[in-house]
Amino acid sequence: MTETGPLFVSSGDLIADRRYKWALDHVAQGDLDGAADILAQTVELVPCFATAWFALGAIRNRLGDHDGAVAAFGKARDADPDDYHGARLQLARLGAGEAVPAMTQTYVRRLFDQYAERYDAALTEHLDYRGPPLLRAAVEAAMGAAGRRLRFGSMLDLGCGTGLGGAAFRDCVDWLVGVDLAPAMIARAQTKGLYDRLITAALADFLKQEAAEQGTYHLVLAADVFVYVSDLTPIVAGATKVLAPDGVFAFTVETHEGDGVKLLPTLRYAHGENYVRDALGAAGLAPVHLGQAAVRSEKGMPVHSLVVVAQHSSSP
Repeated sequence: MTETGPLFVSSGDLIADRRYKWALDHVAQGDLDGAADILAQTVELVPCFATAWFALGAIRNRLGDHDGAVAAFGKARDADPDDYHGARLQLARLGAGEAVPAMTQTYVRRLFDQYAERYDAALTEHLDYRGPPLLRAAVEAAMGAAGRRLRFGSMLDLGCGTGLGGAAFRDCVDWLVGVDLAPAMIARAQTKGLYDRLITAALADFLKQEAAEQGTYHLVLAADVFVYVSDLTPIVAGATKVLAPDGVFAFTVETHEGDGVKLLPTLRYAHGENYVRDALGAAGLAPVHLGQAAVRSEKGMPVHSLVVVAQHSSSP
């Protein structure tokens, strides 16, 4: 999805839909002013046309019209309570609305369903993504320091995506379970034949169900997942409930020098180190490894991240 061309959702009005596509033709030709005029007329015709409002906000932003962009993104948000396009995130980026809004399940599912086919190549070839091997090294070091070998009876891969995290640990896991919100990502993971069980579900819902069924895992992994989760506390608490007494919880987060949670210009979240420690402590976990690393690059620059390995506070 480009900033000026959100994934199309029909207004239900044929004329408005045609005007919207006409506006995108103007964008493709470099005529942003003309596109903005057409979209302004389009939303007058159908005021609840969220896709057109979002595109108008993106174009106004490119034109340097901050107030106009905020107004349009606000209309897109109001017309679409599920925030399919991520208008609330754009408003936060522009300094309006909530400072750190949560991503809706609808937005995240759409984002990754759309991204699934090119996900592996984009991360490994263009973003220099190395989260899984960094997690593998951190877990192996933590296990070695405790005098334990790198072997797990069961592993839960939270936000498994296409299976990059599962692939990094498959050789040392007897039973591998993956869960992801996006059906297209699960379908891609299925083709790799890595997982013994794959589930399409929201992470919090799945963890709650697993806890109720007394499911336990010796390793819980979340590689490049929490950059799409604003409040880690419920997820960390849910992961703790399905973690075996001697289990290991390993994850990455993007980070920043301040406290709390910050929405980055990339529309991903960064979590401060103290915030991560507090979320672990509230769930009864303690970090046995918490190190800084560049898990990925963005526009050729390393993205500051944390690689975390935690266990129950009472673990030896």
